[in-house]
Amino acid sequence: MQIIKVTDNQTRKLFHKVPHLIYRNDKNWAAPIEGMVENTFTPGKNPSFKDGVAERWVLLDEKNNPIGRIAAFIQYGKSKTYEQPTGGCGYFECIDNYEAAKTLFDTAKEWLSGQGMEAMDGPVNFGENYMNWGLLVDGFMPQGYGMPYNPPYYEALFRKYGFEVYFEQYSYHLDYLVPFPERFWKIAGWVAQKPGYSFKHFDYSKTEQFIQDFCAVYDGAWRFHEHFKPLDPQDLRDFLVDSKAVLDPEMIWFAYHEEEPIAMFVMIPDINQILQKLNGKLNFFNMMKFLWHKKNKAINRTRILIMGVVPKYQKSGIESAIFWHQDKLMKKKPQYTEVELSWAGDFNPKIIALYKSVGGKQMKTHYTMRYLFDRTKPFHRAPIINPE
Repeated sequence: MQIIKVTDNQTRKLFHKVPHLIYRNDKNWAAPIEGMVENTFTPGKNPSFKDGVAERWVLLDEKNNPIGRIAAFIQYGKSKTYEQPTGGCGYFECIDNYEAAKTLFDTAKEWLSGQGMEAMDGPVNFGENYMNWGLLVDGFMPQGYGMPYNPPYYEALFRKYGFEVYFEQYSYHLDYLVPFPERFWKIAGWVAQKPGYSFKHFDYSKTEQFIQDFCAVYDGAWRFHEHFKPLDPQDLRDFLVDSKAVLDPEMIWFAYHEEEPIAMFVMIPDINQILQKLNGKLNFFNMMKFLWHKKNKAINRTRILIMGVVPKYQKSGIESAIFWHQDKLMKKKPQYTEVELSWAGDFNPKIIALYKSVGGKQMKTHYTMRYLFDRTKPFHRAPIINPE
């Protein structure tokens, strides 16, 4: 076997070829758009390069056929928030062969160690954790857009190498054809109409105001996470531009109390239902195909990307009130019959309780795994969030 660094068009093509070999007989898999993957590894396209570095490799067999791939990356500010400096590995794809997997993991480990890291998390993304984050271990079905999918044997490869579960991520499914629990609606309606509270969905004509509101809620809600880093408004501007074809402004909500932003909610149509038909290419023909399927309501699922409430209002029922408002709009979009509530970390019991309260059924489990380079060090799982 031979491992080669991705440095040019030829090696980039090999990098993208690997998953097509792994999933060629798997109908659940939706090929990611290759251009979007390339943006992850392109300075100027991925804001993580402002404070980070990334590298990637392809593994070839004796006949120079690609049989695996991996990427490694570091976000220096985040890496220093852990007990030991921690980088990440991701975009892992491999045949069912431990020696091949070990070669890939060793390569990522050696590169990260050379950059001063003492541990690696995987499989994760070079960016925010709501996209391409975690190893699927339960719920081998079509995944929501941005949620990783992989063969079941990947877990054994990670565990044999020495990775351990740092935290678990649960995805819940909600059937819009089944009414929410009556008690939930009573609380939601009461909170939604309380004096002093207001709710607005996103409007591109007021982008800058909503960006500031999003940052205020995000920074307030996530500051208790061990690797918290304030959100850069420019990152949001870039996201809104890059994702305009995907986003529906009426699925992005903000809650206010006395005009101060206190909560936000971002849901997107599950475009994986269309991407499954495009084979990872977004040329002119496929772009027209994408728009045609979207216009003809080929998507019937949505995915909640992120939901946050500043601590002062986390017991006020404000999340329920957002669902109350969102439900009224969803009734005008009857093509959507299912929503994926993803993902809820086992370190965040509050969001798990919320998803269950609306009738969500746990359908998928992903693991974020960690490998300590010093094998004598004790391993600790992610701490439970406790802002009180």
